[in-house]
Amino acid sequence: MKEQPLASARRARLCLLALAALLAALFLASFVLGRYDVPMTQVVRILLAQVFPLEETWSANMRAVVVNVRLPRIALACLVGCCLSLAGAAFQSVFQNPMAAPDILGASSGACFGAALAILLGISHGGITLMAFAFSLLTVALVYLIGMRTRGSRTVSILLAGVMVSSLFSAGTSYIKLVADPSNELPAITYWLMGSLSGARLDDVAFAVVPMIIGAVPLLLVRWRINMLTLGEEEAAALGVHTGALRLCVVLCATFLTAASVAVSGMIGWVGLVIPHLCRKLVGNDCRYLLPASMLMGASFLLLVDNVSRNLMATEIPIGILTAFIGAPFFIYLMTRRGNIL
Repeated sequence: MKEQPLASARRARLCLLALAALLAALFLASFVLGRYDVPMTQVVRILLAQVFPLEETWSANMRAVVVNVRLPRIALACLVGCCLSLAGAAFQSVFQNPMAAPDILGASSGACFGAALAILLGISHGGITLMAFAFSLLTVALVYLIGMRTRGSRTVSILLAGVMVSSLFSAGTSYIKLVADPSNELPAITYWLMGSLSGARLDDVAFAVVPMIIGAVPLLLVRWRINMLTLGEEEAAALGVHTGALRLCVVLCATFLTAASVAVSGMIGWVGLVIPHLCRKLVGNDCRYLLPASMLMGASFLLLVDNVSRNLMATEIPIGILTAFIGAPFFIYLMTRRGNIL
């Protein structure tokens, strides 16, 4: 009886190692892809030179492309993909809802409204990111406040409040688009809403990494407790788990991850919905392995999609469009195959 769980755990660990190796390979390969050719050997030397003193065998243009252009974008793709997938897996586990996504509580709708308002007011790039992050947190706080003041099931109340508040902020975003200047403000708002990592800077990475760490570390530390929620409220409480506090912790952490991701990348859908389901096929429902697997696969997926986005055509395709084109058909496939996910 003990051999099966041990074999399952061994298989899950092997999957995590394989996903980590895949991410490392994609990370390095992404520096080579692009219209300006930089050999892999030079990429490695340039990256190592940021930490260790090495003799310069590369041109100034090579260093500028690798460090100032590709490194921020690649790092941001990994961070955003990692955090959206982790948030999606956490929400699906804590709400016991296979359709739960990172924006289930309105974080994305609030971020979109904040970014659109900032663009309308002519605020700088940094201000747009900050307002998107602030409104994202504000939206989820409002959702949670409404959900806690309603009668009945807390989980259902919070989910319904998320739908209503998201609709309200989406209407606000639509109004801002209506009154925006069609020559410059409206295109900027529309492009931001499509989701893109174009023009990523090291400042964006620095801004996002702190709330991402704040959100990710607690989730990883309590991931074994999240498994207890699948047993039900009474059973989990009997095992010493404070379900209300745990659920609040997961919601807050996942919100920080979503808010930081959307603030620096715009609307990128499907990553947090599809990737956790795919990881369940590999490592099972145990959150001890599911959450790290979702992080690794999410980072690899978004990095791969971003490489396609910036290299497929002469004009860059917004990454949010590509994730929808890939995610929706793949999710349909997961639903319709034997042993569906719902």
